[in-house]
Amino acid sequence: MRHGNHGSDASIAMDNVPAYAAGAGSAASVQPSRGGDSRRRPSAPRRGALWQVLGIIAELLLTAAAICALYIVWQMWWTGVEAEQVQNETTQSVNWSDPSNNGGDVKVAEAQEGDPPVQPEKPAYGDLIAQVYIPRFGSQWHRNLVEGTTLEQLNRHGLGHYQDTQMPGQVGNFAVAGHRNGYGQPLGDVDKLQEGDPIIIRTKDYWYVYHYTRYEIVLPTDIYVIAPNPENSSVEPTKRMITLTTCEPKYSTPTHRWISYGELAYWAKVSDGVPKELATTDSSGEVRFATKETPSLVSKIGSLDKVVYGALVAWLILFIAAAVAWRWPVLKAIRLGERRRPDASIYGTLLRLQPGVAPIRWLLLAVLLFAGAAALFQWVFPWAAANIPFLQQMSNFVVSN
Repeated sequence: MRHGNHGSDASIAMDNVPAYAAGAGSAASVQPSRGGDSRRRPSAPRRGALWQVLGIIAELLLTAAAICALYIVWQMWWTGVEAEQVQNETTQSVNWSDPSNNGGDVKVAEAQEGDPPVQPEKPAYGDLIAQVYIPRFGSQWHRNLVEGTTLEQLNRHGLGHYQDTQMPGQVGNFAVAGHRNGYGQPLGDVDKLQEGDPIIIRTKDYWYVYHYTRYEIVLPTDIYVIAPNPENSSVEPTKRMITLTTCEPKYSTPTHRWISYGELAYWAKVSDGVPKELATTDSSGEVRFATKETPSLVSKIGSLDKVVYGALVAWLILFIAAAVAWRWPVLKAIRLGERRRPDASIYGTLLRLQPGVAPIRWLLLAVLLFAGAAALFQWVFPWAAANIPFLQQMSNFVVSN
């Protein structure tokens, strides 16, 4: 649902050629010019107007390519960071126990007999109803599951429960939807599932452990896959199933849906510990929770508007300091004729307008480009994905309230 552009410095870092005395045939005969002016005179002429226009067009094309690349980075990566931020906030807002530290001692929860309890019984749209763990997707993989499958819920929270389907553990079909690409791509690796893999649902008080059985690829109109009995929608269900639905293909316009099925193996109490599928034993024999739920460092950044403003403040401070210490030596050299007038260049001009010596000027330009990229992520790309039709279709983006 996302690269700094490089302006050529050929128009700035010029090679100055010594002025030769009339009639001199070698470098050894270099003499100061009449009147004692020993300054070196630039000899290389400026490029023609046509070439300079072509150079500017090339810079604009490179800028457009960089913006497109940044848009892909935003869609593929940053939307996932934002989704992780929302999921972390949601998890912290509910009073659920930490499965990795149940009273200071992690135990393996025993499978319970009898019909699984239903929890929650009547969730409202947008409510957190469960957390999902699929070890096949990695030791750190876990996602929130909320009620509802609109884009607003899937983009922000990871996974959504089809409201008209069964709840975890119930006889019938507990159906879940999630993105396969962008927004944290919660089901991005669904094609890696193997028969027997655990799909674990944790509500506030219970674990529901399903085992993956099979998959199929269907059209978006094949809604039988979320029926109470997806194997035969005309027959009453007898199994306790889970269905994961996501897009197919992964990296282009989704013309089909990838459907993964599983069946309930057992249920357990959160108060008793963690399922054996989520438990590991270290060398000392101590049981540990296998999934690490530590938020990533980048997800702690928060809104990028603070990053944009911070970068601009840093640029302004450095700009003032460099102006006081060195002023604008490049512009002065051009004005005095020590450098030839540079060719027209967007980024070359930006670089020359920065004060200070070359390393400081490059640093100032880099900070400006970084602030611009962050602004694209924060404001421009979300606006474009929400208002430009083909980008909206590609990104599945909606404005969240």
